[in-house]
Amino acid sequence: MAPKVPYLTCLLLLLSSCSHVSEAKYSTTAHHHHHIENGLSWSFYESSCPKLESIIRDHLREVFQDDIGQAAGLLRVHFHDCFVQGCDASVLLAGSANSPSEQEAPPNLTLRREALKIIEDLRELVHKKCGMVVSCADITAIAARDSVYLSGGPEYNVPLGRRDSLNFATRETVLANIPAPTSNTSFLLSSLAGKNFDATDVVALSGGHTIGRGHCAAFTNRLYPDQDPTMAKNFAKKLKTICPEENASNSTTTDLDVRTPDGFDNKYYVNLVHRQGLFTSDQDLYTEERTREIVESFADDEALFFDKFVAAMLKMGQLSVLTGKEGEIRAKCSVRNEELKSVVEDEEARDEL
Repeated sequence: MAPKVPYLTCLLLLLSSCSHVSEAKYSTTAHHHHHIENGLSWSFYESSCPKLESIIRDHLREVFQDDIGQAAGLLRVHFHDCFVQGCDASVLLAGSANSPSEQEAPPNLTLRREALKIIEDLRELVHKKCGMVVSCADITAIAARDSVYLSGGPEYNVPLGRRDSLNFATRETVLANIPAPTSNTSFLLSSLAGKNFDATDVVALSGGHTIGRGHCAAFTNRLYPDQDPTMAKNFAKKLKTICPEENASNSTTTDLDVRTPDGFDNKYYVNLVHRQGLFTSDQDLYTEERTREIVESFADDEALFFDKFVAAMLKMGQLSVLTGKEGEIRAKCSVRNEELKSVVEDEEARDEL
């Protein structure tokens, strides 16, 4: 497929100027196009925390100057939060030995701990400026959007007003709701249909893999003992040097997108067309006839991908949200307020002794 001129030009520009191109070209969300859940609003913190979004963006801009890899980490936290009992910051809660949190469930073991720390840093900055009015769930949603935008992707608004959950999901619930990288497209389509996502949404959300890294253990089933015939031979050869068979399950990682690993663009789909998708869940989108044309259309047209990605993200960001008087605004993202209170009371009691 012949690439369109704009993205060839974009390739020649530095990433920073690319993001300016996207800003001009893809400032997508005219609000009225998108459904929003009761209790959420485009202007939720207008009076209570008017500088909220610039506080978050300014801090993330600094973080990403040092390590753009954290953008993928923050985007993934939002995905893993929303897919399991809704976008309620339950993935941020710490557990205990007899009550393991969502973070201890297998799909979340590879969440970047640094991304969780960045969200806590953002909460501290925001609460210092505005008081305890902004939820960890909203901070996570804004951080994910800014991770997309600051790495070259589309600029879009997110409706706000989410509250934080009072509990986290079980290991079984996490496993049942986050598809494994070894999943095929049929499984993805049926699993996500339950969350009201159609095939276009599934292919668009998969495009989040245009940034970030994958662990050897998540794709070596495609290399050993037999090479997956849907994987390009040269690509497989390169992966075998990164993940040799004898330590195929180790913690080594490699880029999810071989063309522009740190840039949020449509190259992920170009990779799939060239049979250079890392996971089964990626490459099978091109093999499967129900999604192949969608992959091709996104590989051809970055603006189309951005548009569909934003629509799918807005849908995902509103899954089973808590609003109004539900849940709480956590004073610390990793701890429920009730637990925090008892810790403080214990410390005060000790101080008195």
